[in-house]
Amino acid sequence: MHGTNGGWDMGGMWIWWVLGLVLFAAVAWALRRRSRGPMNTSSESPEALLKRRYAKGELDRETYERMLRDLKQ
Repeated sequence: MHGTNGGWDMGGMWIWWVLGLVLFAAVAWALRRRSRGPMNTSSESPEALLKRRYAKGELDRETYERMLRDLKQ
C-alpha cells in the first residue's frame, strides 16, 4: 500500500531542498549586488582621474596628453 501523504515523504523532500538553495542563492546574489553600489560613484573630474592614472604609471606621457586633449575638446 502507498502512504497517505501523497508522496511528500522522502521522495518529495528534494523539491524543498532545491527551492531552499535557489532562495539562498537569490538572496546572496541580491546582497552582493547591493553592496557593490553604483559603478561610478567618483566625484572626481575626468581630468583629475586622468592625472591620477598618469601619476600611478598606468598611462605613458603620450597617452596622457592625447587623452587630456580629447577631454578638453
